[in-house]
Amino acid sequence: MGFKSDIEIAQEAKLRDIREIAEKLGLTEDDIDLYGKYKAKVDYNLLKKNNGKKAKLILTTAINPTPAGEGKTTTTIGVADALSRLGKDTAIALREPSLGPVFGVKGGAAGGGYAQVVPMEDINLHFTGDIHAIGAANNLLAAMLDNHIYQGNKLNIDPRRVIWRRAVDMNDRQLRFITDGLGGNANGVPREDGFDITVASEVMAAFCLANDILDLKERLGRIIVAYTWDDKPVTAADLKAHGAMAALLKDALKPNLVQTLEGTPAFVHGGPFANIAHGCNSVIATKMAMHFADYVVTEAGFGADLGAEKFLDIKCRMAHLKPDAVIIVATVRALKYNGGVAKSDINEENLKALEKGLPNLLKHVENITKVFKLPAVVAINKFPTDTNAEIRLVQDRCKELGVNVVLSEVWAKGGKGGEEVAKELIRLIEEEKNEFTYAYELDIPIKEKIRKIVKKVYGADDAVFSTKASKEIKKLEELGFGNVPICMAKTQYSLTDDPKKLGRPTGFTVEVREVGISAGAGFIVALTGSIMKMPGLPKAPAAEKIDVDENGVITGLF
Repeated sequence: MGFKSDIEIAQEAKLRDIREIAEKLGLTEDDIDLYGKYKAKVDYNLLKKNNGKKAKLILTTAINPTPAGEGKTTTTIGVADALSRLGKDTAIALREPSLGPVFGVKGGAAGGGYAQVVPMEDINLHFTGDIHAIGAANNLLAAMLDNHIYQGNKLNIDPRRVIWRRAVDMNDRQLRFITDGLGGNANGVPREDGFDITVASEVMAAFCLANDILDLKERLGRIIVAYTWDDKPVTAADLKAHGAMAALLKDALKPNLVQTLEGTPAFVHGGPFANIAHGCNSVIATKMAMHFADYVVTEAGFGADLGAEKFLDIKCRMAHLKPDAVIIVATVRALKYNGGVAKSDINEENLKALEKGLPNLLKHVENITKVFKLPAVVAINKFPTDTNAEIRLVQDRCKELGVNVVLSEVWAKGGKGGEEVAKELIRLIEEEKNEFTYAYELDIPIKEKIRKIVKKVYGADDAVFSTKASKEIKKLEELGFGNVPICMAKTQYSLTDDPKKLGRPTGFTVEVREVGISAGAGFIVALTGSIMKMPGLPKAPAAEKIDVDENGVITGLF
């Protein structure tokens, strides 16, 4: 049986004029900036107008994924369409895709099958240019920093202790570590440098946590870029760079409005990675969706150990949000992967491996319902290769263990395939107890916060700290950064810091090898394992299959 590709389905869809989508939210043409017929930006100043709505917020998270991803975005979109079908005024808030994964291995982030946001080619490529603007702001700061050193270094910056890196939105391992400023006095001061992928830039994190342009400007000003010869931090405000950076981001800060295949309004805005950053769309987009709809479905990156933990402990804390219910996406193939099946074999029936992988799902359910104390439903995201016996096994085992589980068929059926999930969410919101709490308190030492995350959320025995990390933590507490949230940088494939330890490991520790402050974002980043802020392309990049014909029709984009 042949299946249409995501891009074929998207290209065959009849899109509505974006002004019609805006009308569903009560927005007029004066409230939006049109980017062609099917995309618009919405003025964040509209949030200052009180419309009396109090939307129900639904978070979509998942189990530890396979390298191909498990369909959180697809589920988010399909369930939102299902809520719309059930008569609820619904909107979506999603991250926008980075070009790195689009051309690399994971693919885009516009959903799939009959649960997509469109125009998918635009969303997965340049979209409205937000990520380029963030890269430009990042690199303006880098240029002004090096220029300051070249022009006499009035701030007494130690060139060996410049921590601000340049950014490009591409997987390019060649740029991880470079030496620049070569070629004599006229070309700058030579030093070791490097690039991060733009979505790992602190500018992206600050952008996604800002409430408005003035808040963003203040956050940008707090970014620490270097240290002086006498060990004092130097900020973007010290370099007088934050005003110009904010000016570059003025229009990018307006959330992007698009639509699902079924016409549900979708805000797609901001896109930090969840394994190296906090993994959530912008606060402004979430608040905008909640301002104009009754039900809002949003997502957090990767599994509940990463994206959901950061969504709840960082974003909800900073933005004063409280989720009403959580969807935990599980797939038969990811459960088999966690049961030890190689990626190349996950489409073949294997009940034994499926059973072995189930404890991974149970840990994520416990994280949401017992650590964060939120009502949840497991949505089994059905793939065409899943067998009836496999689906039945997951449903039966979940029910035996008291896990709330529903089959989701949004990939094949769109909103109609998500109605059972949507109905269960409505029931959870209306009937179940919600005692939302955080995994840790802010006013405890940095090491204790990290220990609480690794013990409660990952199931580790303890966190261990390198000598370097311990020194960095001591320094951060001396500088007054002891009372901010923690952003863990960890592999997405395992509950541990080792991507090869699948399932639900026990008896392990998590090593924190490096710790740094994202003062603009307002959190501490703890790096574990071999996580890097600049990914590389795989042996056969997805870019090799992407093409465009003489009519401008793109192919190979999933």
